[in-house]
Amino acid sequence: MSDDVSIVANGRTVSVAANTSVAAALLGFGVSTFRTSVNGMQRGPVCGMGICHECHVTIDGVAHRRACLIAVAEGMQVSTQRATGVNGEPVKAARVFDERTTLHADVAVVGAGPAGIAAAVTAAKAGQRVVLLDQGFTEGGQIWRHRLGTQPAREARAWVDRLGASSAVRRSHTAVVNLRSAGNSFELDAEQHGAAVTVLASKVVLATGARERMLPFPGWTLPGVVGVGGAQALLKMGTSFAGKRVVIAGSGPLLLPVAASLARAGAHVLRVAEQAHFADVVRFAASLWRRPNMLVQAAQYRTGFLRTPYTTGTWVSAAEGTSAVERVTLTDGRTTTALTCDVLCVGHGLVPSTELALVVGCAVANGAVVVDERQETTVPGVYCVGEATGIAGADLSLIEGEIAGQWAAGRGANATQLYPARRALREVAKAMERAFAPRAELRSVCRSDTVVCRCEDVPLGAIDPAWSSRQAKLYTRAGMGPCQGRVCGAALEFHFGWAPDAVRPPVEPVLLSTLLAAAQSDAAFPQNGSA
Repeated sequence: MSDDVSIVANGRTVSVAANTSVAAALLGFGVSTFRTSVNGMQRGPVCGMGICHECHVTIDGVAHRRACLIAVAEGMQVSTQRATGVNGEPVKAARVFDERTTLHADVAVVGAGPAGIAAAVTAAKAGQRVVLLDQGFTEGGQIWRHRLGTQPAREARAWVDRLGASSAVRRSHTAVVNLRSAGNSFELDAEQHGAAVTVLASKVVLATGARERMLPFPGWTLPGVVGVGGAQALLKMGTSFAGKRVVIAGSGPLLLPVAASLARAGAHVLRVAEQAHFADVVRFAASLWRRPNMLVQAAQYRTGFLRTPYTTGTWVSAAEGTSAVERVTLTDGRTTTALTCDVLCVGHGLVPSTELALVVGCAVANGAVVVDERQETTVPGVYCVGEATGIAGADLSLIEGEIAGQWAAGRGANATQLYPARRALREVAKAMERAFAPRAELRSVCRSDTVVCRCEDVPLGAIDPAWSSRQAKLYTRAGMGPCQGRVCGAALEFHFGWAPDAVRPPVEPVLLSTLLAAAQSDAAFPQNGSA
């Protein structure tokens, strides 16, 4: 790890480990509130990966920067106060860049998690020109996330090393905001460090991953209430949980490794509450008899927090606190238990990230991108791999990435040997989905004043169940905030059964100069519409 750097946070000079995210740094020395919502509510980081937009701060005088996506730098000045610049100066606009980079590729891969890495390595090995674009600091996605200057997890090193040794061109800190067909090829509009990037590619592999399903309950907007995966992301980017009293709740296998990681990092994990029925958890575990490595891994995670009670059929009914979370109430539907805590981690599984696939016209069913045996979508030349095609874990993501990489490189015959393993892992994924599906009782914990859209502070009582998601947008602005429905969309779907509304570019917030560059490129391809 590099030497520490000095930053100024809310007027206070502090020393922070290099390559720590700004969000991790602020949390590390006691800042829990990062922004104030439209109705004056205090908010703090939730997702840890740039989805929720609750970590907006002012950095070097530029407002609305996502603190979880930016690393600290020597002399950086950070303010969590609304509309506050550096040394009392007015907030300034972000610098507008006029430079634009154009890259040419045989295969463009979006997302550098396990699936994207496997696709890029495989296609590059087959002799293709590959460009790999990712918004993160380092390759690995959320599951293999690590800071610059550190080694990724042991299971990730071989693939990360293979990527580094390949001919693939890698672009980190790069947000892809649009994807469209351009005759017989595809054009991707992106932004890297404020500068526009255009990629022209013959084939595209979407490895856009997933995000956490956050279901609302009273108090879920309090600072200190974070996603389960969000806590893991913040920990990996340098947040200290040492000495913190932590409650972990929600659903799915992710609860186990996060509990083990936080306990290993010095947190006092008070309870791990799984909402699924005991019988469903046991049935899922029994279904893994052909995969003893998964059972052994789960057992190893459990030993990492052995003194912590692990309960099934239990969920969060409310969180309370003044400026941050202080107490959480758990229930099994009959009795309640109140625990005093500093951090509450809650997540109910993952939701595929399908925005880019939808923008280019790919079919989506049951919330996931539809693919054939080649991992090709309904748009010829566009492949999709990993969690965007259904939540199933890193092992399946790697296999799907290899398959798509082979087909995109024109060597599909080499991929057929991977089909049986893919089929078996998809069966495991289906069993997991059945076992850990959110229970109906989670809907009843919300009151009429419980916020369901965090960006616009829309309460549940303001929404008519007879509406559509489009009507909810028009009448209440639910889904119209910076996260563009990525958080509240899953919650509204769970409560009302609404399918997500139409997706339009840009799918990520970018500078106007980036949009201008995309619009100028559109002029060359008028048949593809506007960006």
